[in-house]
Amino acid sequence: MGTRILTNAYLSAFCAELAMLLDAGLTVSDSVHILKDDEPSKEGQAMLRDLTGHLEMGSPLSAALEESGVFPRYMIHMVNIGEKTGRMVETLKALSEYYDRQVRLSVTIKNSVLYPAILLILMIVVVLVLIVQVLPIFNDVFARLGTQMSPLATALMNFGEWLGGAAIVIAIIFALIFLFIVLLAVLPEFRNSLKNAFSNKWGSKGVLGKIASSRFVFAMRLAMASGLDTQDAIDLAANLSGGSRVVDEKHQKCNELINSGIPLHEALTKSGILSVQDGKMLSIGARSGKTDEAMAEIARRSDLDVTDNIDRIVSKIEPTLVIISSVIVGVILLSVMLPLISIMTAIG
Repeated sequence: MGTRILTNAYLSAFCAELAMLLDAGLTVSDSVHILKDDEPSKEGQAMLRDLTGHLEMGSPLSAALEESGVFPRYMIHMVNIGEKTGRMVETLKALSEYYDRQVRLSVTIKNSVLYPAILLILMIVVVLVLIVQVLPIFNDVFARLGTQMSPLATALMNFGEWLGGAAIVIAIIFALIFLFIVLLAVLPEFRNSLKNAFSNKWGSKGVLGKIASSRFVFAMRLAMASGLDTQDAIDLAANLSGGSRVVDEKHQKCNELINSGIPLHEALTKSGILSVQDGKMLSIGARSGKTDEAMAEIARRSDLDVTDNIDRIVSKIEPTLVIISSVIVGVILLSVMLPLISIMTAIG
């Protein structure tokens, strides 16, 4: 098998199906064998056949996953913890929920970015068509009438002519942008370095900060469901949701507060990872012996909060782009039509 990591959607389904089979009393080897028989793709069958081979040779599931080379590091780590704590089914269910949440978050972000990007491209295309193709036609009409367009329309037309003359330069710029995108897609090191630089600058602000907090809470819930103690759960959640310097500092501060004897809910609140309201819920959950349920509810609320924030941002971007494009197009047309109407009125 290659080194390509499986998609979050596949991992979510794999963990959920394996958890159901194990919960029914089947062995890990038999469960994976059933999954192999039901796998529709040849690549998936080959991967599961390889996994079954490792299991039949006596390897535990975590070791078999690692030897296959296509499963992510944190999934292997969590499965290993589930094996040691005897909570494999709970761990797999939590992993399935975790990867399903990652899929939904990715889809939300992609959809939120796609529509405004399309609007922006359409706006640019419309404006370019007006200044490059339409304004020269009106300029000829005005010249035949023995007059000129307004200064604004003339300036825009001259800008359009400059763009036409700089077509080669513009093509080179777009080629560089395309090359940059290709490098991001094929070079993981370049992509990770850029991601780290971006995270260090903006990873703790606005919606990105909420996403980091949401990932931390969900990873904490996953770790606690797998039987980890509080300290190990915080370390694992920090590894899964970190990357930004400011976010990592929050995790470090939380660890320091825990080590000093402060309760979990206070440490998470004082370090800025949880809000006061979420900290209160976690405190109530701890006192009632339902910390796992409280953490699951906090994770659900964090997920909704992230989605609501993204929706609010998109709801502001879309009408803003529409208004800007309408104003630009309207100004261009008025700068041409008003003088033309004046001339037609004078002739009439």
